[in-house]
Amino acid sequence: MHGLLTGVGLVILLVSGDLLVRGAVALSIRLGLSPMIVGLTVVAFGTSAPELLIGIQAALDGFPGIALGNVVGSNIANVLLVLGLPALISTVPATSNGSSRSYIQMLLASLVLIALCLFGPLHFWHAAVLLGLFALLMTDMIRSGREQAEEAGLEDFPSGMPAWRMLVFLVLGLVGLPVGAKLLIDGSVAIARDFGLSEAVIGLTMVAVGTSLPELATTVVAALRKHADVAIGNVLGSNLFNILSILGITSLFGPIAVGPEFLARDLWVMLAAALLIGPFVMSGRRIGRTWGVVFLLLYAGYVAVLLYNTGGPA
Repeated sequence: MHGLLTGVGLVILLVSGDLLVRGAVALSIRLGLSPMIVGLTVVAFGTSAPELLIGIQAALDGFPGIALGNVVGSNIANVLLVLGLPALISTVPATSNGSSRSYIQMLLASLVLIALCLFGPLHFWHAAVLLGLFALLMTDMIRSGREQAEEAGLEDFPSGMPAWRMLVFLVLGLVGLPVGAKLLIDGSVAIARDFGLSEAVIGLTMVAVGTSLPELATTVVAALRKHADVAIGNVLGSNLFNILSILGITSLFGPIAVGPEFLARDLWVMLAAALLIGPFVMSGRRIGRTWGVVFLLLYAGYVAVLLYNTGGPA
């Protein structure tokens, strides 16, 4: 039963990712925006929905600190897993119009989060800083996106998809991603418990990976459909959303504790992962199969450290 639940969740994720990519590309053309910008906004927000739901629910349940672990773990998985696995299937272009700018913004957001955590726990004023930066980011993205689209002549290019179908694809994709993620997470956690893994290990690994599955599904589909702008924009945008929007909103529901393990290890692993893709984005190099293997091995090593430090199976 748990295996069936996991399988159904995976199928929903893949179908939803396909619909969201197709609808987002059509929307970008219809609105005169580049696919990169839509990947950084509509797609990124949709694939970050599980992190947002888990963060708010944890805060309402009196465990807001879970949100920080979920966001940090998801950002690490977004880079090493979400970009590493598709690279095994096909090389992933890590640059497009605006990607260098978005990468710098993601790197700065990571540094801001580390600085705030040094003075943690995260309170209301931390939320004001994060959400204020998020508002500035969205304004800048929309403005630059329209400029890029005008230069490329996208405002005069028909989307090739009826408005009603585009809307249906977007809604089904945005709704299906968190639903599929929840089913897959529930099934995976149940299987992990059957194997005797501790709650700490499940939270640090399976929940973080589970909430990154929408990004993974969307990125794989985008790569297969040759929409690399959506793929790389999805990863950069999701990490920005996770830090500025999700942690900002969750901080409004109560203080978020910053455990010593985050200051000693996890925040710096997140920053190192962000720095790792810098040379690819800034130079225009593709992420090939060799680097895909390196990314996945690094992520496996990080998970192994977590398992070792938390005692492994219960």
